[in-house]
Amino acid sequence: MHRPHQPSPHTTAAIDDEATDLPGAAVLNAPPAPFALDLAQALLRQHYGLQAQFSPLSGERDANFLVTPEHGPRAMLKISHPLESPLVADFQTQALRHLAQSDPSLPVQRLWPTLDGADAVLLPCPGGQTRVMRLFSYLEGLPMPQAPRSAAQRASVAQALARLDRALAGLQHPASTLALPWDIQYAHRARGLLRHVPDPARRALAARALDAFETQALPRLAGLRRQAIHNDFNIYNLLVDPAAPERLSGILDLGDMVHAPLVDDLAVAASYQIEVEGDALGTIADFCAAYHAVLPLQSAELQALPALIRARLAMVVAISGWRAARQPDNAPYLLRNNPISWARLQALDGLDPVHASAVLHQACGLPLPSF
Repeated sequence: MHRPHQPSPHTTAAIDDEATDLPGAAVLNAPPAPFALDLAQALLRQHYGLQAQFSPLSGERDANFLVTPEHGPRAMLKISHPLESPLVADFQTQALRHLAQSDPSLPVQRLWPTLDGADAVLLPCPGGQTRVMRLFSYLEGLPMPQAPRSAAQRASVAQALARLDRALAGLQHPASTLALPWDIQYAHRARGLLRHVPDPARRALAARALDAFETQALPRLAGLRRQAIHNDFNIYNLLVDPAAPERLSGILDLGDMVHAPLVDDLAVAASYQIEVEGDALGTIADFCAAYHAVLPLQSAELQALPALIRARLAMVVAISGWRAARQPDNAPYLLRNNPISWARLQALDGLDPVHASAVLHQACGLPLPSF
């Protein structure tokens, strides 16, 4: 397995310039925004009437706390980053409301209303910014990175994603079209960030993935069906049943939702399921077939999928390396997916698009396209 690369030194100005083409990079640029624990406890009492023990939870942007009340189930208090628009938080809120109506058995969090029945509390910050505070149900389960992996588990993940996407269909929100740095539609704009990869061979490997995106996927995107998607269905956002780790028990973090081609959601999820020791394309095909059994895919989506998966992996190593250079104290967290992402990029390097498309079509039982 590859070791994570060490970010090369850059001045802040140079690093900022490199990301000017990356949509919505301002929040990623910013360091985490902590929130005082005693103030969070006071706000919980004031707005939710709860007296509870608090412990911090990890998070990429928001301040998160595990809330253990004196009586009743545990919850999670989330306080958004001050640079993130409250409109983004409302998109997540409305998505949870939509999911509760369209597929109430999906294992997603539920919002706890405030004492006056509101979904959230707006907290004014210095400089005119606003942080959004919300309380969610706490999903119990084993984080998927700590669980054994299996083909049955991958199928469960694919089927859950298909259910989630089917349930999200029809959701409309003004924030769904806001620029987002992790949107695969703009993968090519992360190319400049590859200069943080000091190894020329690795840099070329990621660049080839972006080349494939620009030639094999980008021209097709305008013709693909679009909707609101989760956009971050990675193993760190999934929980499994400890007694039956092949069964998905929780779906977390709607913070990267966007309106985009539906197949982008499948590409993100599949990129985290690839088995590098063995048949990487076969793993993707099995994952697609499990998704297709719940939410049928279209031929044009399957033709774009391999390049979209490679693009997502290239984005992971490019964006995380750039962010680690800006936030060295948070580098271990930011680079946690890099070693396996490099290995997966290597496993898919040189993938023949015609062969890959044929394998995916056969796995889903669709007629082969003519090229």
